[in-house]
Amino acid sequence: MNYNFNNEMAQNGRLRLILSDEQFLANLAMVAVIIFWGISYVSIKITVIEIPPITMALLRFAIASLMLWAILHRVEPQTKLEKSDLPKMVLGGIFGIAIYFIFENIGVKFSSAINASLIVSLVPIITIVLDVLFFHSRLSFLKLLGVVVAVGGSYLAVTANGKVELSSGQFLGNILMICAMISWAFFTLVNKSLQKKYSGLFLTTYETIFGTLCFIPLSFLESKEWKFFSPIALGNILFLAFFCSVGGYLLYTYALKRLDVALTTIYLNLIPVVGVLCGYLILKESVLPIQLVGGTITLLAIVLINLELMFRKH
Repeated sequence: MNYNFNNEMAQNGRLRLILSDEQFLANLAMVAVIIFWGISYVSIKITVIEIPPITMALLRFAIASLMLWAILHRVEPQTKLEKSDLPKMVLGGIFGIAIYFIFENIGVKFSSAINASLIVSLVPIITIVLDVLFFHSRLSFLKLLGVVVAVGGSYLAVTANGKVELSSGQFLGNILMICAMISWAFFTLVNKSLQKKYSGLFLTTYETIFGTLCFIPLSFLESKEWKFFSPIALGNILFLAFFCSVGGYLLYTYALKRLDVALTTIYLNLIPVVGVLCGYLILKESVLPIQLVGGTITLLAIVLINLELMFRKH
């Protein structure tokens, strides 16, 4: 018994030497991030039952914009946006906030939180394809293999039964989710040049504000659907604003400064897993085995690409 206890203490001691307090907290931060962002699809699904998708996005990001603006002016009071960067910043808000969340919210409304979670894993793949098309980046054999494998996996996850049913509302929701992922990939490419000049907090704040401004006129298209909503819907909007849009971002940037990029990427790849579990446990949504196989194949493709990045780095 003493031997086992001493052995355990020795192992814990070695772990403390390997992992500093900052790194330990950074890992906890990433765990919180994937939980918040994984649950967000369930939260959106619950909220769009009562609040129209664009109106919901407006409420969520209006709250987030105010919080981010207050934090930015406390942390970076001297940083200013250069006029020459204004078009790119607006474009970032349009692709990364407005278009992305319009497609995502409507997509989740028609589809399921589980499907949305599975489709999100496509983002790295779409970004690679667009990077090759627009920036003529080199496409290695491992990346090409990853893209091909991911397309096959995504086809199984999106169609569920392997057949394309165009009249299906769920299929329409899945296609809108893919459109959201394409929009996010464009947003990532737009941000490439801006990331060298501005902090992540600065970019997120301004792009969130510009995206929120886009929601204002578009929300009037849903004015006939406006009505009083329940405390449950309000609670979900506050969760999405405080924990997903603001808290999740702050925790992610905290972790990103203290952990290797490859490790944070692996954490982010777990978001679909959390989303599927939450959809199944909270909403009692059904998931077909073939969809899980498709999602797993897509995640394996992303692991392939990350392995190549790690080997290249070493």
